[in-house]
Amino acid sequence: MADKKINVAAYCRVSTDKDDQTNSLLSQRKYFAEYINHHEHWNLKKVYYDEGISGTQTSKRAGFNAMIEDAMQGEIDLILTKEVCRFARNTVDTLSFTRKLKENGVGVIFTIDNIDTRDSDGELRLTIMASIAQEESRKTSERVKWGQKRRMEQGVVFGRDLLGYQVKNGELFINEEEAEIVRAIFHKYTNEGKGSFVIARELAEAGMRPKRVRSWSNVVILRVLQSEKYVGDLCQKKTITPNYLTHKKKYNRGDEEMVYLKNHHEPIIERELWDRTQKELKRRSLSQGKKIRYSNRYWCSGKIYCGECGHSYISRSKTLKNGEKYLGWRCHAAAAYGLPKQDALGAWRGCQSLQVNHVTLLYCMKFCISHVQTNKEALKNEILQEIQGLYSVTGRMRDTEKIEREIEKINNKKKRAIDLVLEGVISREELKEQNSWYEEELSSLEQQLQEAQNEAKIRAKQINHMEQYVTALDEIMDFQVTNEALYGEVLEKMVIYRDHKLDIWLKCLPVGFRLSIQTSGKGKRFKVEILEVEMIEKK
Repeated sequence: MADKKINVAAYCRVSTDKDDQTNSLLSQRKYFAEYINHHEHWNLKKVYYDEGISGTQTSKRAGFNAMIEDAMQGEIDLILTKEVCRFARNTVDTLSFTRKLKENGVGVIFTIDNIDTRDSDGELRLTIMASIAQEESRKTSERVKWGQKRRMEQGVVFGRDLLGYQVKNGELFINEEEAEIVRAIFHKYTNEGKGSFVIARELAEAGMRPKRVRSWSNVVILRVLQSEKYVGDLCQKKTITPNYLTHKKKYNRGDEEMVYLKNHHEPIIERELWDRTQKELKRRSLSQGKKIRYSNRYWCSGKIYCGECGHSYISRSKTLKNGEKYLGWRCHAAAAYGLPKQDALGAWRGCQSLQVNHVTLLYCMKFCISHVQTNKEALKNEILQEIQGLYSVTGRMRDTEKIEREIEKINNKKKRAIDLVLEGVISREELKEQNSWYEEELSSLEQQLQEAQNEAKIRAKQINHMEQYVTALDEIMDFQVTNEALYGEVLEKMVIYRDHKLDIWLKCLPVGFRLSIQTSGKGKRFKVEILEVEMIEKK
């Protein structure tokens, strides 16, 4: 009876280019087939491969991990790979995996390095070669970093496209359509005096789309305002990779020297506007620090906004002739610059909004809370119906797990197609045609998956919020409507308009109140009357 053949697997890393990948796999399969033919009792089980992934991290190598899993399941008796550096460039990983395999009766042969882990001195020789491979990886990393820095100093741009610019062949080119958005952001912030939150909201309302993020936010706006690229300068090495083994990036906090080139490319923003913007950013940052100290002085501090220009309202207090203390609230832009007017540089400053008495805000807040308590059950039923509607929509949504299974099937078919080429069943031209169809299917499925995942997240978030609203409605029943100290606990924000209207948003509700008010008298005779109230949906 003939001796039983042992199953031998081969492992390699190949190029990410599809044509090179096929050629490399054919070449390496031929190499391993010839190597195995010299051993009568060996049978080539499978060639495992990874596409252009660094050898220093095994966690991201799907082919490598699949091979280890198959070996641990007893499907492989021996693994072949050309060199230690192809297996892993991390000494710890190399020794860990080879020991793990050896304990399971699986050996590893490094053909070019002439190392067999089944030999008595195999681990010693492997340790030496693995250490050399790791050191070579370190040197390669240093050489790459050195080369990148030299190229950065020569003006070559490393990085992706950003709002207003496209990166092509290491150069920045203006995207004029997006550049208009950048100019609008700088103008709104510095010349019109608007805040980052207001600018983000206005851009979203205008239908303008950000780049590489889903929606506008104050953080996105501030990043644009702080980016030196818009004035034509280039700063690189803002992030670094301190550990060549983990490849994890971190912000460069002085660990390495940055590369800064002035007047490197065509600017979108004039330097004069850029300089003023940086001063304004610094000024507002300092003033914000002062605001924080007083943010809890009143129950509505930091929660009142101007419906005309978007600025926050600030408190204004004084002593009247009769000795009484007066407290009011006024738009910051109006308080700082008065009525709207152009400054020497042509920028509009100021606001025409009106000052509001603190008593007015107290009365409106008390009215809203009383209204909630009076109509609690009706509001609660309305919210519960909305939750049921969301659940029914969620039940009809696309099944993400089903889409993921379809994606997995096509990926498996792609790998199988490569195996068919290696086995000579189909030609390379047929593989190319088949892969083209697979890519179209994958693109469509991945888009469906992304949309389904986004829908699921939105629905889950909405349901969670609605359930919180119901709980909050129960809690608000014991709320003392005359207790100012607790108003801040339920007030989300308040927006004040010139036409004697206020929008009040409570944290516990998915809707807000729009109140039309009328005031009369002064001092002790001061009165507030609610003329009309309507419910408005939260944006």
